Amino acid sequence: MRWQSDPLLVVEHLTMRFGGLVAVNDLSFSAGRGDITALIGPNGAGKTTVFNCVTGFYKPTEGRLSLARQGKAAAADIEALTKTGKRHALTPSGDLYLLERMPDHQISWHARVARTFQNIRLFQGMTVLENLLVAQHNPLMIASGFTVLGLVGIGGYRAREREAIEKAKFWLDRIGLIPRADDPAGELPYGAQRRLEIARAMCTDPVLLCLDEPAAGLNPRESSDLNELLRTIRADHATSVLLIEHDMSVVMEISDHIVVLDYGLKISDGTPDEVRNDQKVIAAYLGVADEEVEQIEAEIGA
Repeated sequence: MRWQSDPLLVVEHLTMRFGGLVAVNDLSFSAGRGDITALIGPNGAGKTTVFNCVTGFYKPTEGRLSLARQGKAAAADIEALTKTGKRHALTPSGDLYLLERMPDHQISWHARVARTFQNIRLFQGMTVLENLLVAQHNPLMIASGFTVLGLVGIGGYRAREREAIEKAKFWLDRIGLIPRADDPAGELPYGAQRRLEIARAMCTDPVLLCLDEPAAGLNPRESSDLNELLRTIRADHATSVLLIEHDMSVVMEISDHIVVLDYGLKISDGTPDEVRNDQKVIAAYLGVADEEVEQIEAEIGA
């Protein structure tokens, strides 16, 4: 189990309070390198709050979030980095980051964490191709020297621009949108916009891709295509995936590891089979107390 033997992300005692509301309460889990890890639970369980903490949109009230860009997030290395008061260290395994100490733009650029949102956030008036080029803004700005060199194409800017276009074309081909590269993104069908948003995130070369309900609003064919895309991202691009999803057919089919939340607390953590048969999970989704689960299962023939 890679989330135990080779963790990429280690979340420890994460707590997020909004005034008197505890949205996430003492949550700990790991996401394995090369795994698709699903974070599930009923509405209001705290899933998106966890995402916002991992990606830097929220600063946690308490807790530690460690990410190893290479190697594994070893406990000894995490402790050593914590004591330094710094946010980054080069360990024997590679780059290690403490995400709770970093703003969102540094988590994206330096720690290489990308995300999509529950509500699609494409640049609707830009073309499909331009949306993928915007995602590569940082390397293009570096190639321009943060000056007008990019406008006149001096130095290595032109070569970097060609690389950015080739990367964009690769992802457009992968998601079947090459014929619509010059169309405004807002004119795409809903399912195509979902795929484009994932492709835009992948243009940043993330080691961890966080997807907030990527299957929401998709029909069965589109959900199947999404499953195949996520498997390809994991297998061919060395990208681990952390997703929030309510579509259990997607979760159970593609996940290596599932973490279940209910009212901000972790109630289950394991393989899809382990989670599927966990009475606490059944109770949370059916809205009944644990002692009533057997009765409900008998009634529905489970």
